[in-house]
Amino acid sequence: MTTHPPRTTAHRPAGPARPAAGRRRDLTVLAVEAALLGAAVVVGAVLNARGAGLHADAAPLYATWRPHVGWGTGPALLVAAVVVRYGPGLARRAPWARLLAAGYLATLAWTLSLALVDGWSAGLTRRLTVQAEYLHEVPGVRDVPAMLAGFTGRILDFGPDSWSTHTAAHPPGALLIFVGLDRIGLGGGAWAALACVLAGATVSVSVPVALRALGAEAAARAALPLLVLLPGAVWVGASADGIFAAVVAAGLALLARPGRWAALPAGLLLGYALHLSYGLVLAGVLALAVVTLRPADRWRTLALAGAGVAAVTGAFVAAGFWWLDGYHLVVERYYQGWAADRPYGYWVWANLAALLLAAGPVAGPALARAVGPAVADARRALAAARVRRADGPATGSPVRRDPAVWLPVAAAVAVLAADASGLSKAEVERIWLPFAVWLPVAAARLPAVDRRWWLAGQAAVALAVNHLLWTVS
Repeated sequence: MTTHPPRTTAHRPAGPARPAAGRRRDLTVLAVEAALLGAAVVVGAVLNARGAGLHADAAPLYATWRPHVGWGTGPALLVAAVVVRYGPGLARRAPWARLLAAGYLATLAWTLSLALVDGWSAGLTRRLTVQAEYLHEVPGVRDVPAMLAGFTGRILDFGPDSWSTHTAAHPPGALLIFVGLDRIGLGGGAWAALACVLAGATVSVSVPVALRALGAEAAARAALPLLVLLPGAVWVGASADGIFAAVVAAGLALLARPGRWAALPAGLLLGYALHLSYGLVLAGVLALAVVTLRPADRWRTLALAGAGVAAVTGAFVAAGFWWLDGYHLVVERYYQGWAADRPYGYWVWANLAALLLAAGPVAGPALARAVGPAVADARRALAAARVRRADGPATGSPVRRDPAVWLPVAAAVAVLAADASGLSKAEVERIWLPFAVWLPVAAARLPAVDRRWWLAGQAAVALAVNHLLWTVS
């Protein structure tokens, strides 16, 4: 039998018209983003004026309009200016370990500066101490095994011992983090907020590490400055969703590592992520993408990671909490609250505007440049499958498996699934952080000469949101 490798076309250097056409497409997508955001703001204002029950004064964001400055304003402007000016060059040239360290420290500075625009108390120490948050429940958790065994019995609202909103809406893994901090002497709002910031900032390390492990170091270096100035840092400092994003990103980075030793701890992290937020079951889409992008040992890696997820799930089951029971009760609790009022017809598209404010304006143009190659890769894979069926095994692979294409696309698929479910109506600017951090990865496909402008746009969005709106719930 003979094989017929798919016909390929050599990539020719782009002439002057081709970059210009690409930039026009980028600007068109940017205009669509602006129109979507404008529509979400205007329609949200009209619906709020009519008393439609959006429960978001500054829809599509869960915030209120309140222009202000704070003593974090100056540092935030300074960090933004330094990263925009020097970040892209440093990302290209710096030794890898030093680059990651610099990226982490810059992310910390950016996140803390944005939080301190609202002040030390309102921006950090009191953010997680309100009645709806996890810390409200920490003093009452004296027996952890008993808490886990009885967790699902307290999910539904209007009972004498119903959990607070955020505790009820998540599996017990999230509450356990703050209980653990309290047990080691780091209780209270300040330590909880700092834990969110310190953990959330690791995303700017984990995402590039995952890309480099998958053979895409150039994409990792291109994405890192954009991750540093991610507008989502407004919500990382401080919300537990920053920790959720960090756990998922670290698990995926381990899953991408060559060899098999990291697959089991990757599964343990991803299994714990499953018990931090019910919506993180959709991180499985990203995990499958990472495994597919690995050059070898895919099935063994998947099996070991699956064993890690099963081990964590088994531990929670043994303690008395079963994820599916919690999920079904959370859906019922969801409609006992504001979700019953919030109109799906508005949020199903306004959510995407909120996501763009968290991921930044670069997300749309970068993702648009990734979708075309993803479709082409899928077509090549289908063509190769037809060849194998007709002529037997083929040598080589026609699919490029570009992480800068497939990881952002996988994140977008997860977001669309969450959006369509109707279980994410509003507040997605923080809830979808574990997926939003993977969208700037596609910026590697944008022209290098344009990246500083996109970086400035990311910073401008974060600064505008934080100074025009009061995002403290």
